[in-house]
Amino acid sequence: MALEKLLIEIDPRDIGPKCPKEIRAQFNPTEYTRAKGAQVAEIAIPGIDSPILQFVRGQTETLSMELFFDTTEFGTGEGPDVLDVRTLTDPVYQLVKMQSKSHAPPRVTVHLGPGHTFRAIVENVQQKFTLFNPKGVPLRATVTVAFKEYKTLEEQLKELNLQSSDHSKRRTIRKGDTIGQIAFEEYGDPAMWRLIALEPANAAITANLRKLPPGAQLSIPPAELFGKPKGTV
Repeated sequence: MALEKLLIEIDPRDIGPKCPKEIRAQFNPTEYTRAKGAQVAEIAIPGIDSPILQFVRGQTETLSMELFFDTTEFGTGEGPDVLDVRTLTDPVYQLVKMQSKSHAPPRVTVHLGPGHTFRAIVENVQQKFTLFNPKGVPLRATVTVAFKEYKTLEEQLKELNLQSSDHSKRRTIRKGDTIGQIAFEEYGDPAMWRLIALEPANAAITANLRKLPPGAQLSIPPAELFGKPKGTV
């Protein structure tokens, strides 16, 4: 069974005068690359060996590939049978241009194979022409396309199904408690006392670390937020 050709389907709401309903690759790409990253901030805390890492947000997933087009099978001479390869590459080039209906590049869905799709906006298109006939008509081209994943806010929130990350707890200070002892009992590591001391809600209580007021309520921030599961050393 022949491998189905890669298909780029354009959102019907975004189709303009020069933008087709779909684009099917003349030849399947030999490879494609998907990439996604995360933005992580470094929180400096005096007295520790390295900064605490805190997740800020995810970065947009990208898809990139090269598409090959060749019209030499239609003739390479100067007669009427010559087909300019730009008739095949221009529809791809239109995907990065503003459309009359949406006033933005069209949203597309790239069909990468059975059960694998990538909804995106085209970020960049580069056309490289590599073969010409005697009159200079291009007959062969490589088109490099970069896609950025497209998701609405509602779609992202539904997909993430976020749960509350506020797992802070409160602890009553007992007579004779020290900040290091409390850190050991809560996190399994007395060196993590700074997490409690630097918690804004504890500012008044931890102003004098040598003498914690018995009966006061300390806010104990979740250890997981600082990259160290509770109970580990």
